[in-house]
Amino acid sequence: MLAILRPYIALYKHYFWQILCGLSLAFLTLFTSVFLLSLSGWFLASTAFVGIAGLYTFNYMLPAAGVRAAAITRTAARYMERLVDHNTTFKILAHLRTLAFCKILPLSANQLTQYQRADLLNRFIVDIDALDHLYLKLFSPIVTALITIGVIFIILSNINLPIAMVITIILTATLLVVPVIFYLAGKELGKNLAKQQSEYRLLLINYLQGQAELILFNAQSRYRKQLDELETNWLHDQQRQSNLMALSSALVLLITGFLTLMVIWLITQYTLSPLVALFVFVCLASSEILAPIPGAFIFLGQVLASASRTTAIFNQKPDIKFVNENESKKVDLSSATLHFENINFSYPNQPFSVLKDFSLMLNQGEHIGIIGKTGCGKSTLLNLINRTWEPTSGNIYFNGTPLNQLDEETLRQAIAMVPQVIAIFSDTLRKNLLIGNEQATEQQLTEVLEQVGLERLLNTEQGLDLQIGQGGRALSGGEIRRIGIARALLHNSPLILMDEPTESLDLQTEQQIIQLIKHTCKKKTLLMVTHRLTDNPLFDRVISLNN
Repeated sequence: MLAILRPYIALYKHYFWQILCGLSLAFLTLFTSVFLLSLSGWFLASTAFVGIAGLYTFNYMLPAAGVRAAAITRTAARYMERLVDHNTTFKILAHLRTLAFCKILPLSANQLTQYQRADLLNRFIVDIDALDHLYLKLFSPIVTALITIGVIFIILSNINLPIAMVITIILTATLLVVPVIFYLAGKELGKNLAKQQSEYRLLLINYLQGQAELILFNAQSRYRKQLDELETNWLHDQQRQSNLMALSSALVLLITGFLTLMVIWLITQYTLSPLVALFVFVCLASSEILAPIPGAFIFLGQVLASASRTTAIFNQKPDIKFVNENESKKVDLSSATLHFENINFSYPNQPFSVLKDFSLMLNQGEHIGIIGKTGCGKSTLLNLINRTWEPTSGNIYFNGTPLNQLDEETLRQAIAMVPQVIAIFSDTLRKNLLIGNEQATEQQLTEVLEQVGLERLLNTEQGLDLQIGQGGRALSGGEIRRIGIARALLHNSPLILMDEPTESLDLQTEQQIIQLIKHTCKKKTLLMVTHRLTDNPLFDRVISLNN
């Protein structure tokens, strides 16, 4: 268990002061809660004990002020503790997501094929979210409970050491033993819930995205039945978890009641003064110390399952490695030649080769089109150039240097890619363009929009700050293609790769995009995958991939 959680607990050192502040406030909240109830009980008992005579001999003002101060402090400390702890948790989760993204980003296409998109999203969001239990519901309550029990012992031992020891031993034993019992009871249940949540999300997304196919093949009811069965099992396990939670609360109340009765019996052997009320109310208030902890351990199995799934991503090592900057060969990025030499490639677990003894030479400034049937390896060629995949054998040379001898930054600077599906982020026009070159000035952004024929997007009040994407201005297919080309131009690379940039466009828009590419890529080396022979005027050569 500790081995699984150790990497996540180690993150706490980066937030030491925030965690220390949160623990201090949590302790103050817990201690003032116990102090408030204990002082109130003692105060009422004392006033009853002294009777009317106490009007002249008993100091009412000091305990009353203490009760008010404890109530105000408890409220303020609770608010600040929630604020600090949740802020710290959000920072830890943000740090975890950043780490996860940095681990996912370098993975090759081969490694990512083992995950479905919904599963990867589930790990990235739900599993990391589940790890907030680790600090909020486990680490912080246990540490503050132990500190509070220690402080209670120190205070009560000055009044009556034997009874203080009894209270401390029972509270500590409960704190250490009961959570273990409920962890063991809820371990498998938590793992099942984490698995069911992931499976349900995956199944639901597939169900929603595949509605057309499910209706056409009359499989909708069968698929829906799988969803219903999984949901029923999930709800049943959630009910079992809720029952365990209720049982843990009942057990804490039972132990608190037993402790109270024991202390009443013990304290009356020593005295019948108002101190009886003080010890009794300390025992009653101890339920607030213990209550959150056994229930939190029920979720520990779920946390461990989520941590294991997240760790599986963190432990992935990229199977395509780049040389570091010091070992990288220096190449001229003002021009681009590309040479494929006897390239062989086949996808994992596939019986046939996609490319076999493929050789091709692209000269500086040459425009080459790649055509062929679906599945013949056109897009694979582009993915081999940007090293999403690695050739089974053979070499690819950029300006005479093998690609595997270039560091990643140099390779990315040398290549601009216009993919078949262009991602438009729900953000401003400016930020969508800066993906191509984050150092681009406002003038460069304006000029490139004019180059690609999107100057009309600037004719608004927002200009470059126009919101596009989901929730913003809707873009046509042609406008989306033009933004993809604008990013490639801003990247200012000598080699441009395009994967079917005119796919799904009407004939008029297609011709506009072709002319745009021809004009803007005049001095650059261009390799374009296409299905359309109408693109031929754009190319110096057209290569047909066959068999």
